[in-house]
Amino acid sequence: MKFTLSWLKDHLDTDATLEEITERLTMIGLEVEHVDDKAALKPFVIAKVLTAVQHPDADRLRVLTVDIGAGDPIQVVCGAPNARAGLVGAFAAPGTYVPGIDTTLSVGKIRGVESRGMMCSERELQLSDEHTGIIDLPADAPVGTSFAGYAHLDDPAIEINLTPNRPDCTSIHGIARDLAAAGLGRLKGGAIEPVPGSGACPVRVTIEAPDLCPGFALRLVRGVKNGPSPKWMQQRLIAIGLRPINALVDITNYVTFDRGRPLHVFDAAKVKGNLVVRRARQGEKVLALDGREYELTPQMCAIADDSSVESIAGVMGGEHSGCDENTKDVLIESALWDPMATARTGRDLGIITDARYRFERGVDPEFMVPGIELATRMVMELCGGSPSDREVVGYAGPPTKVVSFPVAEVKRLTGLDVSAEESLSILDRLGFKARGKGNVVDIDVPSWRPDVDGKADLVEEVMRIHGVNRIPFTPMVSHDAVNGRILTTLQVRTREARRALAVRGMMEAVTWSFIPAKHAALFGGGKPELKLANPIAADMSDMRPSLLPGLLAAAQRNADRGFADVALFEVSGSYEGDTPDKQRRAAAGLRRGTAKLEGSGRNWSGNAGPVGVFDAKADALAALEAAGAPVDKLQVEAGGPEWYHPGRSGTIKLGPKNVLGTFGEFHPKALEVLDVDGPVCGFEVFIDAVPEPKQKATRTKPRLDLSAFQAVKRDFAFVVDRAVDAGTLVRAAAAADRKLVTGISVFDVFEGASIGEGKKSIAIEVAIQPVERTLTDEDFEALAGRIVENVKKQTGGVLRG
Repeated sequence: MKFTLSWLKDHLDTDATLEEITERLTMIGLEVEHVDDKAALKPFVIAKVLTAVQHPDADRLRVLTVDIGAGDPIQVVCGAPNARAGLVGAFAAPGTYVPGIDTTLSVGKIRGVESRGMMCSERELQLSDEHTGIIDLPADAPVGTSFAGYAHLDDPAIEINLTPNRPDCTSIHGIARDLAAAGLGRLKGGAIEPVPGSGACPVRVTIEAPDLCPGFALRLVRGVKNGPSPKWMQQRLIAIGLRPINALVDITNYVTFDRGRPLHVFDAAKVKGNLVVRRARQGEKVLALDGREYELTPQMCAIADDSSVESIAGVMGGEHSGCDENTKDVLIESALWDPMATARTGRDLGIITDARYRFERGVDPEFMVPGIELATRMVMELCGGSPSDREVVGYAGPPTKVVSFPVAEVKRLTGLDVSAEESLSILDRLGFKARGKGNVVDIDVPSWRPDVDGKADLVEEVMRIHGVNRIPFTPMVSHDAVNGRILTTLQVRTREARRALAVRGMMEAVTWSFIPAKHAALFGGGKPELKLANPIAADMSDMRPSLLPGLLAAAQRNADRGFADVALFEVSGSYEGDTPDKQRRAAAGLRRGTAKLEGSGRNWSGNAGPVGVFDAKADALAALEAAGAPVDKLQVEAGGPEWYHPGRSGTIKLGPKNVLGTFGEFHPKALEVLDVDGPVCGFEVFIDAVPEPKQKATRTKPRLDLSAFQAVKRDFAFVVDRAVDAGTLVRAAAAADRKLVTGISVFDVFEGASIGEGKKSIAIEVAIQPVERTLTDEDFEALAGRIVENVKKQTGGVLRG
């Protein structure tokens, strides 16, 4: 929302400075985003060139004598091609800072001739990019006066960052009301006097869609003379970024910003018959004022005459019935439109207008009729004409909203000690009316505040006007003992999983929670309840059923920019349904290219190849271990969801039913749908599925146990059936002695004729850590025997000869 200081003072009687106004706006919740003050232009004055002669030593320079309205004429050397005697322009004296060239002027000599100032171009004053000549003002411009004042550049423009819950401040009058309530002046403007009409409006209005249009006001003004709007109105519209068109259109734009009341004007001669407000018909088209043709649907509201659609209700008028310099009779429309329908129409058609901005937030319904009266009066003042009686259809007035306000809630919710009298006074200045007095007061909410529904909203109004800066600073309470647990189990697991994956060389990514429909369907989603009613883009239509599609897209974007080997992870939410119990907390990651986690020691898969299923498995187990899962009790089953390669994927379970995650190399067809190049492997684990650990009483302080004895490693190679997986063999070997065996890794898998048909060899490295004493050869032999016996019992494997 943008406005000028002089425009604000049309509604606010105040002596406050610009700095005081902008500071107070931010303090009451209307954050000032930018101020265009043009203060640098204040030193420039209007000057007249008396003489212009050729420079003696330069063909392109001229020596001017300039009258600045005070004292003797001043000599200036100028190179502008339009410099001539009689020209009136903007002059900068020595000592003036010229913003367009970032220079402070001083007295100097140019090719031997003294110059005591500068005649300026528009670019040098940062008014435009024009620099082919100096500014050429009308001959009657007052010499010696401020150029900024003459050009109306001394009126600062203020832009505020308006939140969606404040539709009342989409008008300058509403902003002035807030400032007056905050003690920065007195609100101007009373009731708008009705304009008497002469006879009924000849154009009738019928509302066929009352759910989309709760009210419609119309008036005809005959005999108008439409031309350019007054200079003051044009300058104000230009200052806030609007392009003046003609007086009738400019009046509607002016009232839109001045009072937050969007209007529309029809050229009455172009309207065929009466007007009807109805739902558009399927395929119906309208050429809008922006010169584009739009196809409407039955979900949209339209204003039509007897022949065709004349306006997209609440969004944009039609080109056919627009007002131009030939307009003689004008129909002024002031209507109410359903906010949701207006927002949906604007979104579906891709139209953003000032009218839509206000209607979808909620305009003041009580100003519908005063709005058409104000517009009628301005049309008569600027364009002349004779008005008809106004026609109002469908409007019954909004019901009065009453909110019960316990005045003590101000203290409880904000910590501000505001008396009941002051609280009610603030609300009264904002337009809220109290019914009686006491500890609990019924408050009538004004029609322009649709955002106020409960007592907390009223407390917020009191707080922001009384002063957020008055809330006392209260230090946090220091406890003598260690505080109890603050974070939830899921919060702790989320943090630990992030740390564990980052330690493994993966980079954290934050991807969108919305993905394309075909990606959602590929990863088990695409349910109707997970489709967005108002997606921010066409390719972000569904809530993600998995974190993997977003990570895969991110990895491909990196690859497209030359970073092919990436390892990404994300710990966030995925969605299986539209209820809280259907939302999952997942940790997912992927590796692409050769982004492997390299470790020391031997590994059967080597150290130089592309990423594969076992890299994903290691990442998944690391995330689960960090989240508190009992990794030694997990079962890994071959195969996973259909987006993984069927022979290079797995499912991690704790028991037969509790699935904790999946991992694997991605299926080529899945990568093709996502437009991703391989090789890529990934995983997704559900940290909210990890069971809570059993609470055990802690009787002693935890300690770090380090063995003083040398660790030993022993290799074993077992011949097993080809169907036996390495994980089963590793668990069998580890169960031989859980105290001494501290780690087992697979470093070789071999199949061949020497092993036997349907057989394979799995070689493992067993880490043995003595705890109580140095082990003897007999101890190692006994442990090895137990390992071989366990493996044979659980897998049928025998030592390889």
